Amino acid sequence: MTNRRRAIKPLLAAGALVGCGLGALFDGIVFHHVLQWHNMLSSVHPPVDLPWMKYNMLWDGVFDAAGWLITAIGIAQLVIAGDKDGARWSRTAVVGGGLAGWGFFNVVEGLVNHHWLGLHHVHPGELQPAWDFAFLAWGAAMLVVGVLLGRRDVKGHDEQVASDGPG
Repeated sequence: MTNRRRAIKPLLAAGALVGCGLGALFDGIVFHHVLQWHNMLSSVHPPVDLPWMKYNMLWDGVFDAAGWLITAIGIAQLVIAGDKDGARWSRTAVVGGGLAGWGFFNVVEGLVNHHWLGLHHVHPGELQPAWDFAFLAWGAAMLVVGVLLGRRDVKGHDEQVASDGPG
């Protein structure tokens, strides 16, 4: 593996962590708080009265805190990657990693929480399966686009190294 190619991998990984954390924060802020379509455990403990609302809000907060922590770790990893000798910043790698991370979050969260455990659904009601499927499709699309961008950037590094010669 070339030094240039090795330099891009930490950016992809850091971007993926940031994307995963931002995906969690987007989910929590938009679906839980702004739209109020669901809470973290709303299918298990429906927020029909104040005690269950508070219970769900607590777990929404834990979910948001985890998203914040993952984002902060990803930002720290970006800083570390940028401080390394031979580091080459690449918007494509960071954006590709970010999209892949966000998509990965959506796919895992959708499969685990919506389908397997049934903790909550994107938008309960008549079209619940369609909303849950759309969430998975959105995540899968971001994951694929992110991986393709990341691969293009790594391939671009390899082609650049080949045209520059050794080292």
